[in-house]
Amino acid sequence: MRSATTEEPGYRPPDVGGDARSAAMLGGADFARLTDPFRPELLAYCYRMLGSVHDAEDQLQETLIRAWRSYGKFEGRSSLRTWLYRIATNSCLRALENRSRRPLPAGLGGPADPDGPLDPAAVEVPWLEPFPDVLLDAGSADPAAIVTSRQDVRLALIAALQYLPGRQRSVLILRDVLMWRAAEVAELLGISTVAVNSMLQRARIGLRDVAPMRDEVREPADGQQRALVDQYAAAIENADVTALMRLLQADATFEMPPQSAWFLGREQIGRFLASYVLREPGDLRTILTSANGQPALAVYQRAADGAHRAHVVQVLTCTTAGVARIVAFRNPGLFAAFGLPPELPA
Repeated sequence: MRSATTEEPGYRPPDVGGDARSAAMLGGADFARLTDPFRPELLAYCYRMLGSVHDAEDQLQETLIRAWRSYGKFEGRSSLRTWLYRIATNSCLRALENRSRRPLPAGLGGPADPDGPLDPAAVEVPWLEPFPDVLLDAGSADPAAIVTSRQDVRLALIAALQYLPGRQRSVLILRDVLMWRAAEVAELLGISTVAVNSMLQRARIGLRDVAPMRDEVREPADGQQRALVDQYAAAIENADVTALMRLLQADATFEMPPQSAWFLGREQIGRFLASYVLREPGDLRTILTSANGQPALAVYQRAADGAHRAHVVQVLTCTTAGVARIVAFRNPGLFAAFGLPPELPA
């Protein structure tokens, strides 16, 4: 794979010491002023490629460092945005070379028995991570653009993208999500337009069986969704399994990475929650947030000393029939990305 600093039309290969001279030509503050408007969309792009907010932040940093060092060699024949996307794409493709896809539990096997023992958490699996909406909204003053961007980071779509090879993934995101023209994608990747169209066709076929179409999920109106989420949060805090079950679709799913077990159906979910999660009112406290363009809850668990500490981030898929999917990410390290404290005040 060619280097991101040599693939962009308009580049001259830097000589020894060129990176240092390029950096000197453009101060850090000036470079930040030019590139900061692109940071949220580049971060979201890296997340769509990698399925991890932490990996996306790492690759965004790598992209900006490479861009800053090489800015003096950029002749401006393409836009700054296109140039940054080229570097980000190559950075993500390099990161994917030696990594397996990031799954969710339902993508690894059949549902578990809620009455059976739970297997140990599979901490060795590189699980899919949620993407805090606060990171996507940063720097955007266009409400329509924010809504569109949120729709295109839905958890089901990101999980489905993980099944595609890296280059197919990048082509599909650039063409079908970011709406780039085939010629633009071909220039960015250094391939022909025919190759782009062929790769896009294969990516769409590969995605068809694992990603529901957007119009197949009937979402409730904003007010109805907020009421549904509020009732769900209250049921968790009150440890009211019966109330929570009334809010679920009959065929709802519940996943909780890094636990590989997952549960299918309202009754099975209720039995699991009654046995393992919702035991005493007040054990859990929640904060409403959002991730992947979907409602989410940050759940804090009461410890032996009485303090409520970061426990899980639950991302909800809501429909007109109720809550259809719950993915409870059991990773307290995610709370910082949401701008949430590790512990709630008493």
